[in-house]
Amino acid sequence: MDLRIASARERNLLRSVSIFSDLDATSAAALERLAEMREYPEGAVVVSQDDPGDALFVLVSGRVKVVLYGESGREIILSIFKTSGDFFGEMSLLDDQPRSATVIAADRSRLLALSRRDFQAHIQAHPRTALRVLTELSRRLRQADGVIGNLALLDVYGRLAGKLRELAGVEGEDSEEGVVLRQRPTQAEIAAMIGTSRETVSRALSDLARRGLVVVSGRRLVLRRDFLDGETDGRRL
Repeated sequence: MDLRIASARERNLLRSVSIFSDLDATSAAALERLAEMREYPEGAVVVSQDDPGDALFVLVSGRVKVVLYGESGREIILSIFKTSGDFFGEMSLLDDQPRSATVIAADRSRLLALSRRDFQAHIQAHPRTALRVLTELSRRLRQADGVIGNLALLDVYGRLAGKLRELAGVEGEDSEEGVVLRQRPTQAEIAAMIGTSRETVSRALSDLARRGLVVVSGRRLVLRRDFLDGETDGRRL
């Protein structure tokens, strides 16, 4: 759903996006005027794999997941964007190739969109933005290398432990109990991230809880210090 008009507050969000952080006030305002608001209900497809890339998207609210589908229809989650200011879709705008993955609204979501034409004109006029984009692409490539390595080399427990520690580093909150994830991904989403089944993730989390390494309470998850430090009782992790 294309709402076409974004509020001033929502347009100003662009100034907090990492790739636009070097812009002066005049350049930022010019870019903000080009932004269009799009709203998607839960489960809606934002972009489809192999579609032409027509826009850069910035998350305003909600949550979206980047996925691939196997021949059997099995979903593999590459990443989840849920922080206001997260952006995606830049790769197809740079290499003029089709979308490399599908993006789905995991919750009702609002996104700002910059058209291919406007984005390309902007980076031609602002080379520092292009450098920022390259930095982010490099970071995401390194992250993808880590995911591929984990899938190839680690068992399910190792992959789960790695994903939970990664989430703790990105969005965890320190507490006396350990590091708290207040809104962890669902078990199905974790399973799709680490290449296993929801049932396997459920069993592994239950095992970790029995061993006192994590505390599970709904979507709230506490990761104990021993778990984060890799100090366990010698069993699989």
